[in-house]
This record gives sequence, C-alpha cells and structure tokens, in this order.
Amino acid sequence: MRYFLLRPETLFLLCISLALWSYFFHTDEVKTIVKSSRDAVKMVKGKVAEMMQNERFGGLDVLDAEFSNTWEFKSSNVAVYSIQGRRDHMEDRFEVLSDIVNKSHPSIFGIFDGHGGEAAADFAKAHLSGALRQQLLTYERERERDREKDKEKEEKKERGGLSYPSILEQQILNLDREMLEKLSATYNEAGTTCLVALLSDKELTVANVGDSRGVLCDKDGNAIPLSHDHKPYQLKERKRIKKAGGFISFNGSWRVQGILAMSRSLGDYPLKNLNVVIPNPDIMTFDLNKLQPEFMILASDGLWDTFSNEEAVRFIRERLAEPHFGAKSIVLQSFYRGCPDNITVMVVKFKGKASEK
Repeated sequence: MRYFLLRPETLFLLCISLALWSYFFHTDEVKTIVKSSRDAVKMVKGKVAEMMQNERFGGLDVLDAEFSNTWEFKSSNVAVYSIQGRRDHMEDRFEVLSDIVNKSHPSIFGIFDGHGGEAAADFAKAHLSGALRQQLLTYERERERDREKDKEKEEKKERGGLSYPSILEQQILNLDREMLEKLSATYNEAGTTCLVALLSDKELTVANVGDSRGVLCDKDGNAIPLSHDHKPYQLKERKRIKKAGGFISFNGSWRVQGILAMSRSLGDYPLKNLNVVIPNPDIMTFDLNKLQPEFMILASDGLWDTFSNEEAVRFIRERLAEPHFGAKSIVLQSFYRGCPDNITVMVVKFKGKASEK
C-alpha cells in the first residue's frame, strides 16, 4: 500500500484532483452557477405550487389565452363560459334569447356541440332560436286570444295539440331537415347535439338530441336530471340501430357504425341516410312552483366527462356569488381534470325565494 501511494503517478493524480476540486468548488463563478441553479429549482417549485393553487380554487387566475378560443356571456341571471381546450378546433356553440320586457314570452337557452366540423353547430345556432321565437309568439297570441273567450274556445285550442313540447319537437325536426338539405348538397358530413330549454314563469321545458346534458338544482340542493344522453350502448338505442340494419362497435367508446359516439344528432347526413342515427328529441317538462329551483346547468359533454350531475350541482352551488355564477370555475376545473374536449357551460339562475338565499 505504501509503495502504491508513494508512486509518482499516484501523487500526480492526487495533486490534479485537489486542484480541480479547489477550482470547481471555491471560485466565485462556480458559486454563482450553483446559486442560480438553486434559484431556478425554487422558481419551478413555486410555479408548480401556483398551478396547484389555481386548480384548487377553480383556476380563476389562469390566463384565457391558454385555452385558444374562449367565449363568455353574462346577463342578470345567465352566464356562459366556453373554451376550446385541448381540441384543434372549437365546435361548441351556445344561444341565449331572453325577452326581459315581455315576461309572458319564454326565454330560450341552447347548447350545440358540433362534430365533424363547425357547420352543423353554426347552422343550429343561426336558425333554431329565431324559428322557435316566431312559433312561440304565434302560440302565445293564440293562447291569449282564447283566454279572452269562453271555455269552448279553450277546449278547441287544447284539441289543436299546440304546446311547448310539441313546438320544440316540430322546430328541431324542421331544423334537421333544413340542415341535411344544405349540408348534403356540399357533402358536408358535420353534425351537432341540440340541448334547448324554454323557461317561462311557471314551467321549464327541455328538449335533447345527443349527449349534451342539463341538470337542475332544486330548493334542497338535489340534482334533478333535465335530459338523458343518447348513447349507442343503451338498450333502446341499440335495438333501434340493429332494427335499421346498423351496428355499434367499440373504438375508444361505443360508436354507431364505428363512427359516431352518440345515437341521435342533427346533421350527419350519411348516417341519417342509413336511418341508424335519428334527430328525434326527448322532451321533459318541469313544474317550477313545485321544484322551486335555484339554478340549472346546461353543458356540452366535455363537462360531463369529468363531473357527475351531483358533483356539478354542488360545485356551482358553492360558487353562485362569482361573476360567472361558477360557470368559469367549473369549466377550468374540468380542463385541469384532463378533459380532452371543448367545454361549454351555461348556468341559469332562477328568480324567486330559492335563488335569493
């Protein structure tokens, strides 16, 4: 050992090692590098902590630019927040049509989640609300005229079959026919969901085609479904598709003809030609005096990929005092939970005792 340590080569290497150690760990330059590295680590940790803090409080401090297309709307009792999110294109659309002067006219709220392009959702947004408003105005005038006359006239009106549900169904089916005619002429295969709510003083009527979804918070904080998704794996839908000669297969999710992840939609003319996808809406009516609701949520399926009905109602109920009634917070929270889709959320606050708490 003494012979090995005292060899000239060993002594030379030892001196070189000591010189390098002294240079790298005792010069001001190295100290500066080490300090800068430590500061960088602290900065990264701080950013991570900030992101976690933002997520914990719904992401309210995150810049909208992070989400590409970001749309928002706010009025006295309605707020909408919509982001493109992780998708290459923004295909969600929404509509709010309220008559604050004439309270007898129902307000119209719509969510349209496009797929295969923006054309179908754009068409629905541009045409459905206007057509609905005209039909509703005609209906309201006839109903008011009948009220001023005797019961016989009222009974005649009832036999005519006009009502909010029938008007909604008629206009949605008309819209689909017009959309198919226009889009098929240019071989545009786009389609869209359609979730529409008519809100009057005493009644809420909701029509749904596809997998956008509505949920209501009643006076006790319970989540009341306003619609049910149209999915290919559901027994009723599966039987109908099979009867029409179609099939469903799993490709990330259950899809009609291996293509469409919903069993009903507007547009989608190639699948409509096969009669495996239909535009027929499910329509539900709710008595507002009985439910005394606080608010309702209408949203594209991006939200429901990360939130259950009950969880969404709890989340919004705790944030109704925010500028967007919690709509912005829940959209950003859904994004942070990993939603890969466009996300659009509309929150409508109801007037009355329940909403004034």
